[in-house]
Amino acid sequence: MTPQPGADRARPRVLIVGAGFAGLTAARRIARLPVQVTVVDRRNHHTFQPLLYQVATAGLSPGEIAAPIRSILSSHSNVEVLLEEVIDFNLGQKRVITKEQTLEYDFLVIASGATHAYFGHDAWEPLAPGLKTIEDALEIRRRVLLAFELAERRMEEQPTAPNHDDDASASPLGFGVGGGGPTGVELAGTLAEIARHALNGEFRYIDPRQSRILLIEGGPRVLPAYSEGLSRKAELQLRHLGVEVRTSQMVTRVEPGAVWTGDQKISAAVILWAAGVAASPLGRKLGVAVDRAGRVLVRPDLSIPDYKDVFVIGDLAALHDENGKMLPGVAPVAIQQGDWVAKNIARDLEHQPRRDFHYFDKGSLATIGRAAAVAQFGKLELSGYFAWLAWLFIHILFLIGFRNRLLVMIQWAWSYLTYERGARLITGSDELPGWTETSLPAREGEAAEPVISSSRRRA
Repeated sequence: MTPQPGADRARPRVLIVGAGFAGLTAARRIARLPVQVTVVDRRNHHTFQPLLYQVATAGLSPGEIAAPIRSILSSHSNVEVLLEEVIDFNLGQKRVITKEQTLEYDFLVIASGATHAYFGHDAWEPLAPGLKTIEDALEIRRRVLLAFELAERRMEEQPTAPNHDDDASASPLGFGVGGGGPTGVELAGTLAEIARHALNGEFRYIDPRQSRILLIEGGPRVLPAYSEGLSRKAELQLRHLGVEVRTSQMVTRVEPGAVWTGDQKISAAVILWAAGVAASPLGRKLGVAVDRAGRVLVRPDLSIPDYKDVFVIGDLAALHDENGKMLPGVAPVAIQQGDWVAKNIARDLEHQPRRDFHYFDKGSLATIGRAAAVAQFGKLELSGYFAWLAWLFIHILFLIGFRNRLLVMIQWAWSYLTYERGARLITGSDELPGWTETSLPAREGEAAEPVISSSRRRA
């Protein structure tokens, strides 16, 4: 590790891998101690992940939910930031290996997060992207908006194509979302709002309001982490928005232009994945026990067995609460763990005993759409408009930077008044995976016509 000019090399060196909620919180708290801090991340920005779906659905721009890591930590003179990718560890020698160099540490905090899980079907990923990064969100936005544009062009080129306006059971476009957790519910609800409101009246040959939004959940109810009552209310709000909810059905196959549940094939121009997460592969490189999802089984003080100077926090850590329930991979857990690691490092520096981590559950919120959400604060449960207001306030509060808070408030106020989506830009390729084979779905069980051929599209 090469300290910045003027850094005190005699100070203990704290190396933090990852600048998500857990890593960034740890860095800010640890920077107050008499130590030298190095933050390593393969991206130069921190992303407010709870609002990624807003970028994916054209409600916000990437810069409104992200901020440069260097800017966030610039006020701390004992913190340096490295744009690097960690590839391995040598815990015995207290070294971290990146693609470019080897870094030494006295304390190591690993907060590299999680990625998508396709349950052994990694071939689905190009056809059904997940939502974990800015890049994922921009790709989903591109596919969603492009699907409407290609459908409009196809219908313009084939004026004799069936007119779906006359039949409410026929859909010019299908969108499939796998997974009924918070991300899946948010994506499905917002897609329905885009089709029903934001794009209404803007096309001449298709009616976006007739789009089919399908949410597929393998369990018996959506939002399984919430109470049964809130799950039912969430499903009712989704159906009110026009989302077709299918529970107790597993996605068994994903192919270009279609998703399968059991032996039933459902046409879908765009397929999105929100059915599972897997821990960062760095967890397995530590050489300690991990669970089935690859999360590191940490000790109560958030360190790993046999290495008291190594902490694992955030989505990469597996720890049970006092009731034996696994702590969820959500931002509040990550933030509290980042803060707790800083406190335990401070106790080590003062030669005081460490304390075990205890999560204080302040509640859970999930938004579904315009004035539709569910919230659970202990025994208090809210749904609908007031839950939505609580969701808005809390997410604005936790956004990093006054500028981002102000811009997001303005965008949300404008969208609420006008139904407009302020970031409807299609960037990158004009190819939609599987579009040459995708069909415009008619009634289930009926044959559907091909959407567009590659020769026609290039003509």
